[in-house]
Amino acid sequence: MTARTSRRSGGRQARQALRAAPLAKDSRPVRAGLEGGAYKPLTQAGMERIHQAALDALEQIGLADAPPSGVEIMTRAGAILGDDGRLRFPRALVEDMLAKAAKNITLHGRDPQHDLNLSGNRVHYGTAGAAVHMVDVDGREYRDSTVQDLHDAARIADQLDNIHFLQRPMVCRDIPDNREMDLNSIYACVAGTTKHIGTSFTEPDFVDDGIELLHMMAGGEDKWRARPFVSNSNCFVVPPMKFATESCEVMEKVIAAGMPVLLLSAGMATATAPPTLAGTIVQAVAECLAGVVYVNAIKPGHPAIFGTWPFVVDLRSGAMSGGSGEQALLAAGCAQMHQFYGLPGGAASGFSDAKLPDMQAGWEQMCSNVMAGLSGLNMVYEAAGMHASLLGFCHESLIIGDDIIGQALRCVRGIEVTEDALDLDLMRSVCLDGPGHYLGADQTLSLMQTEYAYPALGDRTSPKEWAEVGKPDLVQAAKARKEAILAETSRAHLDPVVDAAIRARFNIHLPK
Repeated sequence: MTARTSRRSGGRQARQALRAAPLAKDSRPVRAGLEGGAYKPLTQAGMERIHQAALDALEQIGLADAPPSGVEIMTRAGAILGDDGRLRFPRALVEDMLAKAAKNITLHGRDPQHDLNLSGNRVHYGTAGAAVHMVDVDGREYRDSTVQDLHDAARIADQLDNIHFLQRPMVCRDIPDNREMDLNSIYACVAGTTKHIGTSFTEPDFVDDGIELLHMMAGGEDKWRARPFVSNSNCFVVPPMKFATESCEVMEKVIAAGMPVLLLSAGMATATAPPTLAGTIVQAVAECLAGVVYVNAIKPGHPAIFGTWPFVVDLRSGAMSGGSGEQALLAAGCAQMHQFYGLPGGAASGFSDAKLPDMQAGWEQMCSNVMAGLSGLNMVYEAAGMHASLLGFCHESLIIGDDIIGQALRCVRGIEVTEDALDLDLMRSVCLDGPGHYLGADQTLSLMQTEYAYPALGDRTSPKEWAEVGKPDLVQAAKARKEAILAETSRAHLDPVVDAAIRARFNIHLPK
């Protein structure tokens, strides 16, 4: 190594050390809960028209296939059961239930530092989905996902600053029994991270065991109810405009157990939702408003997330088009409707149609993550790691996604215009009396970490420096970080005594 190269390396290390110095949470350039809302693809008049159309749909079309318990709950509240078996919702009923619905909710982590405040336009990014494959970046292949893969995803997400929550991103294909799969999904996630977790139940009969497991993890029912750290991702509707009977029965049980609910409507534009983007949003809003009625008729003010998750179809092939600009627009438009109602909301954004973490994945993930954040979406689901239109999950892509989301959050934060920022004295001294540049100014050094966000893996070296350090590859760098995280972090975030009791009660597939 030459002296010049050594000096460069030392300079880089010094700069990296300065950037790595710890900052107070409020001083960080990017962090959970930054306020978005600057981007508005819908006008106020457009939102009003969508709202009125959704109310018309609920009043005139209604929803079919509610379970008998749901029919009783909602008709008692004021819904009308027609001779055709469809429940219809008068405007006054919807408005009454919107008034009762929780407006500001907190999704708890097992560690309070990971609590998420879902109020206003606060933005949080995380995982989600039910991928059935894992992406092997070395072999460029897809294989069945396992419970170990899910646990490793939780352990990796636990160490990534810009992944604020972990909703189960993949299915444990190695556990054929659905009850055991549901329970082991909870275990694998909770044992891997202290951030808030989302998961689902395949059947209503599995809920009681799941709640018992969560009580054991929390240290008792009272502690669980005080800080429920797992929410139920609930596809309570089958678009267009039908209730998913068993999922509704699951929802009734988890509400009784004190678990927050994600009311998830996942229609696909041109297939199970109207062909226009506006019409797709209307249907999603109508279905989720029916969910608001359902939840608040059971328990007024129960924490529920308005989960409008419309997707896009590529009409040339019939395949999902998650990386499209239209998908990004739908998520942003849905965020505006959440704010229109003053309800905490979430949508799917940030996933890719690309099969590997390549250039296509980068542009698709960045586009929709930025637009979702700028629109003020409270919960950006599927924001990292998801490929092949939600069929594949990739640990390396989860790590790269942390960098992407960091840059997206910097865009969400925007530009603060303060007296200190408009420092004419500094400009005057540099231009009239100083060296003609700002590199050595005290303000430049003091703002190095607070004004600018730096990627952990993204390469910003010159071509010469890049060659000098061995021409690092982004995906291989992510793989190295994955391996370091999995080698260095604890395998379990559970007390050994609690873990032993859980393993004695349930068939846990993860090794000790």
